[in-house]
Amino acid sequence: MSQVDITLPDNSVLEFDEGVTVREVAFEIGPRLGKATIAGKVDSKEVDADYVISEDAELEIITIDSEEGLEIYRHSMAHIMAQAVERIYDSDEVQLAIGPAIEDGFYYDFDVPENFSDNDLEKIEEEMQKIIEEDLEIERIELSKKEAIEKMKELGEDYKVEMLEELEDDTVSFYQQGNFIDLCRGPHLTSTGKANAKGFKLLNVAGAYWRGDEDNKMLQRIYGTAFPKKSDLEEHLHRLEEAKKRDHRKLGQQLDLFSLHDEGKGFPFFHPKGMTVRNELIDFWKEEHRKAGYKEIKTPIILNQDLWKQSGHWDHYKEDMYFTEIDEEPHAVKPMNCPGGILVYKDKMRSYRDLPIRMGELGLVHRHERSGTLHGLMRVRNFTQDDAHIFCLQSQIEEELTGVIKLVDRIYAPFGFNYRVELSTKPDKAMGADELWEKATDALREAIEANGLDYKVNEGDGAFYGPKIDFHLEDCLGRTWQCGTVQLDFQMPERFDLTYIGQDGEEHRPVMIHRAIFGSLERFMGILIEHYAGAFPTWLAPIQAEVIPITDDHLDYAYQVKEELAATGVRVEVDARQEKVGYKIREAQVQQIPYMLIVGDDEIEESTVAVRDRREGDLGSFKLEEFKTDIIEEIENKA
Repeated sequence: MSQVDITLPDNSVLEFDEGVTVREVAFEIGPRLGKATIAGKVDSKEVDADYVISEDAELEIITIDSEEGLEIYRHSMAHIMAQAVERIYDSDEVQLAIGPAIEDGFYYDFDVPENFSDNDLEKIEEEMQKIIEEDLEIERIELSKKEAIEKMKELGEDYKVEMLEELEDDTVSFYQQGNFIDLCRGPHLTSTGKANAKGFKLLNVAGAYWRGDEDNKMLQRIYGTAFPKKSDLEEHLHRLEEAKKRDHRKLGQQLDLFSLHDEGKGFPFFHPKGMTVRNELIDFWKEEHRKAGYKEIKTPIILNQDLWKQSGHWDHYKEDMYFTEIDEEPHAVKPMNCPGGILVYKDKMRSYRDLPIRMGELGLVHRHERSGTLHGLMRVRNFTQDDAHIFCLQSQIEEELTGVIKLVDRIYAPFGFNYRVELSTKPDKAMGADELWEKATDALREAIEANGLDYKVNEGDGAFYGPKIDFHLEDCLGRTWQCGTVQLDFQMPERFDLTYIGQDGEEHRPVMIHRAIFGSLERFMGILIEHYAGAFPTWLAPIQAEVIPITDDHLDYAYQVKEELAATGVRVEVDARQEKVGYKIREAQVQQIPYMLIVGDDEIEESTVAVRDRREGDLGSFKLEEFKTDIIEEIENKA
């Protein structure tokens, strides 16, 4: 039998008989690795653990404890769920759409005569456990495209037929377990018994339009999550419960921060308390940008359609843009701020001595998100981007990128966020020559490494005009949120013929850096609400202290305390309602007010306040001047 050379990630080479499987290679390396093997990558292509290697190849083992392994595991669970649905309900009345693994779980979309209920989820879970216990072999089957379409038509799977007809591949793959078969690229577990019958949970049912298009039929989507270990599932479900308590939509209403209305779907309404938080964030942003040498600009919300064609947004964003007509000319509501900043730059001749020019803009943008994707402040149709555009010399790129990275760190620091960094490279649909993309990508990579940041590469996820650095914040529940971004752009200066006069008296092309730190101000607020569970730090809290008089006899002193604190900028209110003190304290705690100042006869006599912390409870009696000094210091330090 002929031999094949298997090259491992460490560049070591092992020799095997032709026809060896990925799993057999893993067991040869070590029994523990063999048991943990869930799939492999042969010459960078993901394959099943039982994939036969018949020629020399590079091999990377995918284990169950890796991100890729967990995704494959969950994808198999989606198939097990779909099989359970077909077993419980008349398979002739169930049509399968798609069922991918997603972050933290999986889902499957079904076309069924009646909507699923919570009781249905329990039945489906029970059937899934049976399928796992049956330990059905999961077999890969390859058919020609023509045969595949005929097979799906025979099974009445209209959605699969539609997908197949759009594929360009001549051969397609299916995975079969028992009498269940599904169109799928794979890879998958080798059998249903490899799944943990106690390590999964179906979470909820939602409506989902086929392919996310509101003009298509509404399908039933079942969400689930799965882990190889039961303990990991329990920990995840605990986090989900905690996340429910922190839901920013519920807390936003409870704390009177913002509201959502059918009269403006996807357009949030900010209340006075919400505006206080928002304005504090804006003031902080402006101050830090002023220190970092940025000048603030403001550009129009509506601009001529030709501008969006010139910028490339027309080709890449027109389906998500809003349009209007002014003076019989087509205009568009801006989905991004960049072209406006470019027009400000072009308004006059620039010299190399002027560069770098740093323009910051808190710009309101509009994007037509589909109804099914709207989610509180996290996914809206209008939001404020804390954009900035830096125009610089090529020799200034690294210094400017370093300046942005340090500014990101200063702005995230008061919120206590850890963050990780990703470098996103050229997407499939991109403008410009490969050489410029390589040059821009190398510059971003060098800036990341020069600043000592750990990072991972996110292939193909750059903006259409340039690669980017993305900053992913981690909240107190361990969830990550992509907020900040830095994009290096050689394309827009070309498309808009941006120039500056160099030292040689000739025209040269500047480099453009796009960047945002909060990202969307609305979304950042939503993240903060959930991160703090509504208990904002004192500097951000809508009401920083509430004075609670014990009786009406103490009202005058309560208002005196308010006036003294308010005169120094503290946001303070008096609860003058004729309610018991205990009730007022509980109400203030529900409203997450950092400090409650109880005042009665003793406090009037000694010019003090009895201070209660919303978390720690009674802190004791303080001279008013002492408390005032402490709270001002806490606010100024953004503690």
